[in-house]
Amino acid sequence: MVPRYLNDGSRDAPKLCVYLNLANLEELRPGSLWPGREGDESIARLRADGFEGVQVTGGEPPAPDVMPFCGLDRINTRGDALPIAQRHADRGDQCLTVHVGWGIEDDKEVFCLVEAILAASEKTRLPIFIETHRATITQDMWRTVQITKKFPEVLFNGDFSHYYCGQEMVYGGLEMKMEFMKPIFDRIGFMHGRIASPGHMQVPIDDIASRPAAAVGVIDYFADFRAIWARAMRGFLDRAGPGDILVFAPELLSGTHYYARLFPGPDGEMVEESDRYAQALLYADIARQLFEDASVTA
Repeated sequence: MVPRYLNDGSRDAPKLCVYLNLANLEELRPGSLWPGREGDESIARLRADGFEGVQVTGGEPPAPDVMPFCGLDRINTRGDALPIAQRHADRGDQCLTVHVGWGIEDDKEVFCLVEAILAASEKTRLPIFIETHRATITQDMWRTVQITKKFPEVLFNGDFSHYYCGQEMVYGGLEMKMEFMKPIFDRIGFMHGRIASPGHMQVPIDDIASRPAAAVGVIDYFADFRAIWARAMRGFLDRAGPGDILVFAPELLSGTHYYARLFPGPDGEMVEESDRYAQALLYADIARQLFEDASVTA
């Protein structure tokens, strides 16, 4: 069994495509750059703003000839893997990212889950990327590295906010932990764009001067994430072949999901500290530049 990246069937060099996780558009703060369009108008605006596809989080996906799309799901048991993969393949998803298990499974259960996902990916010909996420089998970097030793062909959706914040990567030395994560970086086939601080899962990266000092801290988490994302992109480039695609999808979630932080506005009402759509556009530019730089050095 070989790693199954998203592939466009061409002989082109491996490339980056920037999608948008559609949860990014939910409950945006007043005055957002996003105009609140729906349906075809929404897709047209996303295309105009440079997004090359979407990750569907609910409802009906766009027609494949209108906008490429991928899916996400959760696999809790070995028996879930094939039916879920088949459903997304039948829907027309290009690929699938999954949360797997709850993080309380023993090694045997973890390996059975991964084995079932790899088999489902092979049977359906659908690339499936196991997400590095809290409350799943990949919630800590040590166990995730053990998964790579058992299944060298496994591929991940790297959402590194869960490690950077959840395992406080800067505590004890970021470089040391990034070196330990090499087997994970080398198996990235998809990336969720979110930047964390050591104490918060999701933080903005612009307009720092206008926010309360307590909301910022002393760690340059923006620089840390540029380094982490660049390392993941180089890991992809080191293993990818002709036509392979790395999807980078900003996934900045609202305060409803306890991600976006809220602060009192001038009228005393609580408001998100940033425009998550504007942040997603900024992330897209950063990802493209990092991938271009990684392509030169890979």
